[in-house]
Amino acid sequence: MNRFLKSFKFAAKGLSHTVVTQPNFIFHLIAALLVVAAGWYFEVSKGEWLAIVICIGLVMVTELINTAIEVLVDWLSPEFNVKAGLVKDIAAGAVLVAALIALLVAFIIFVPKIF
Repeated sequence: MNRFLKSFKFAAKGLSHTVVTQPNFIFHLIAALLVVAAGWYFEVSKGEWLAIVICIGLVMVTELINTAIEVLVDWLSPEFNVKAGLVKDIAAGAVLVAALIALLVAFIIFVPKIF
């Protein structure tokens, strides 16, 4: 059980590092809070909440993975390296795709409620 509890401590440390060092993660957290507030305001359905929660999770998870990849690449290749940069760009692209999917879902859910 002690090992199990330690894993939560390590996960919290990684999450804390991401929150403190990654402005994009903070941006995504603020966007998520705004979407949740809009969901309550517009009284979205259970199905819409499910889509919102999945999209928020998708963006947050990809941002965390992107951060882990950046830290690893910086450690393995501290000086400039074209391929290392490409790895980081691809990971950032994954975050962009997740964010665009979330934005599309937000438009599908909220635009009909606004107009």
